[in-house]
Amino acid sequence: MSRIVVVHGVGHQLGTAETLLAEAGPALRGGAALARRRDPALPEVAEGDIVCAGYGDLYRQSGTRGEPHYAAEDVEPGFETELLLEWWREAARLDPTVTGPDAPTGRGAVGHALSRPLRTALVRRALDALTRSRFFGAVSDRLLISDLKQVRRYFAEPELRQAARDRVAERITPDTRVVVAHSLGSVVAYETLCAHPQGQPLTLVTLGSPLGLGNLVFDRLTPAPEGGRGAWPGPVKTWHNLADTGDVVALVRELAPRFGPGVQDGTVDNGAQMHDMTAYLTAVETGTAIAAGLTA
Repeated sequence: MSRIVVVHGVGHQLGTAETLLAEAGPALRGGAALARRRDPALPEVAEGDIVCAGYGDLYRQSGTRGEPHYAAEDVEPGFETELLLEWWREAARLDPTVTGPDAPTGRGAVGHALSRPLRTALVRRALDALTRSRFFGAVSDRLLISDLKQVRRYFAEPELRQAARDRVAERITPDTRVVVAHSLGSVVAYETLCAHPQGQPLTLVTLGSPLGLGNLVFDRLTPAPEGGRGAWPGPVKTWHNLADTGDVVALVRELAPRFGPGVQDGTVDNGAQMHDMTAYLTAVETGTAIAAGLTA
């Protein structure tokens, strides 16, 4: 019985729905248990209530051993460079010890306006700043570049995009009451729910979501936003959006201005693990939203 469906973000290409459940299941139930300490009227989340939608293997490259050894030269101009610079600017805004980019050109044109040597040098500076920061300090250049490429490929490769959405759709059953989606998974879940407007009414909980990020994410959504407003995912009756105030990936932390007043925006404190999925799931605010969704 899949009363709760969890959708992961980037970086799970070596995992499966089952291995993800071993990580996410206890964290989610722990957050719900903390919520019940505050409000005993909330329902308990049982182990069998949770399933995970795994799509990370779609990014796994056949015949390779782990991730390619990406370097700054492998960050492509356009989307990948622009997203990297957005993360860098936000890290510098949130932490005065992070030196930000000195970009004399427009924000959206940096990756194209610079020559290849200058762009590569800028990318190296961005990677160095981010991987030394408290936001991405435990992430190597190689993995950070891999994350950039996964986000770019989701929007650039229609077959991969549809396959990821299919993985989510097949996990949602008439028993499902809550969909919990982290990071890029919030984009996958959102588009999946929009594509199935007649589905069972449910609660959507987005964690560390980039859905509100202007031309890089928001404007690329399916269905396309109209008049600056994103479509409401039909089956969703309640939408809780939670973000750590230091989460660099969730650059636009409030989604209500983009998707309407039905979104209930909130903040959590994940400590040094600002964007970590497990940290989000163990937060009492997340547990409260999920448990409340089971009773809706």
